[in-house]
Amino acid sequence: MNMMEINGYKAKIEYDPDLDQFRGEILGLNGSADFYGKTPASLRKEFKNSLKVFLEVCEEEGINPIKDYSGKFNLRIPSGLHREIAARATAENKSINQFVSEILKRSVN
Repeated sequence: MNMMEINGYKAKIEYDPDLDQFRGEILGLNGSADFYGKTPASLRKEFKNSLKVFLEVCEEEGINPIKDYSGKFNLRIPSGLHREIAARATAENKSINQFVSEILKRSVN
């Protein structure tokens, strides 16, 4: 997936062949905001504009623009993988949660 970031906000970028433009969707918002551009420069400009409008509307409406996450999610994995993760976590004197959280953090950074 192609990503673009401005002021700490991330957007997923895809090409729309029907419009012959790139489409961006700002992620992690309490609502939706998208933008279009034919070039990377125009896409960045439209990203900034779309984000500015979204944040202004949120401020006017008294809405937190950032979506809140609980920090919890269920993950279904094969039992053999679960067993291997548990063994490695134990070997490192960590809980499964600590072990997996560290791996996920490294993966997204």
